[in-house]
Parts: sequence; structure tokens; C-alpha cells
Amino acid sequence: MSTKDKIIQTSIRLFNQHGERAITTNHIASHMCISPGNLYYHFKNKEHIIRQIFALYSEHLHTQFKPFQPNEDALQNLVGYLDSLFELMWRFHFFYDNLGDILARDEVLKKDYITFQSSLLEQVEAVLLALRAGNVITIADDEVTELAHMLKMTVSFWTPYVKARRLSGELAQQDIYQGILKVLLLLKAYCTSQSLSQVNELRTKYQQLASDRDTV
Repeated sequence: MSTKDKIIQTSIRLFNQHGERAITTNHIASHMCISPGNLYYHFKNKEHIIRQIFALYSEHLHTQFKPFQPNEDALQNLVGYLDSLFELMWRFHFFYDNLGDILARDEVLKKDYITFQSSLLEQVEAVLLALRAGNVITIADDEVTELAHMLKMTVSFWTPYVKARRLSGELAQQDIYQGILKVLLLLKAYCTSQSLSQVNELRTKYQQLASDRDTV
């Protein structure tokens, strides 16, 4: 792994553990046992590092989540989609803990984020339309975008919501499964009679996973 990649991975780890506000470039360099000058050779400041992390997050989201195919099981595709999406949120959860402040400091990043969110909304809308085509949900055309927004908000702000309600401010990995349960509950209101039992089975599965992690 190159020094540049090590800086990115170390930054992600430190930001997640201690919060982005608490970590400076000097902290990152010290943790890696390199000089600040070596770090600045690759990144001119912390905002530059965060831009690269966001680009990595965006790339993962666009490359890992493929459009649903008409001949595939839409509900099973949804399970894979949610698992991957929330694991990605776990990996980069620091970004959403301090989202407003991060974007306010960097106009370039804010523009990229707005563009990214528009693309993500279209992706979620496509998922909902695929679920409707697969007879998993029933939803009117004029409600698709609104539900997509609700799902996006739940996913995007679930981790900071959890952390804000704890004195420790910590996030546990079982919280990821609790987030998936919230998404499934939103979708449950739109389920067809044929898919309702399957969605309830999925909710039971994730409830068990969250419980198992609680006891570890």
C-alpha cells in the first residue's frame, strides 16, 4: 500500500474513532510515524484528505450497487443492497457525524456532495421501481420520490442519531442492523400481501443479528 493510501486509511480510522473535529494532520502523521512534511507532500491539508475519502466512498457506492435486473428476485437484491449500503455507512460513519460543518468548510466538496446526492436519489428511486415491478411493494408514481427521500434520510442520518443519544457517543456495529430494520419498517407499509410475510421474515433475521451482536 502506498503512503498516500495509508494516509487515507489511517485518517478514516482515526476520524471514526475520535471524530473528524478532534483529529488534525499532525495527529495522522504522528499515528503513522511519519513527518508532517511527508503527509503534506501527498495532501496539502485535512480538507484535501476528506475530499479523497469522499471520492472513495462515492466510488464504492457507484461500483458496488448494480441496477436490479427484471429477471432477478427483487427482494433478495434488496437484502444485498441494504447489507452493502449499511456496511459502507459503518466504514465511513464519521462523515455524517459532522456533515454540516465539513461541507461548510469546503465549497468544492459541498458541490460534489450535492451532485452525489442527486445521483443517489435516482438510484433509490430505481430500487423502489424495481421492487414495484417485482410485486414486492405497491406505490403510486407520485410517491416514489418522496419515499426515496425518506429512505435516504434514514440511511444517511441513522448513525449520528444513534451516537447523539449515547453519553459515550460511540457507535456499535449492531447499530447497523437496527438501521436496516428501520428501512424495512418504512417499506413494510407499502408491501403487497404476497411479500409481507417475506419482509417480516427479513425483519426477524435482522432483529436476531442485532441481538447476537449485543451479546458478543
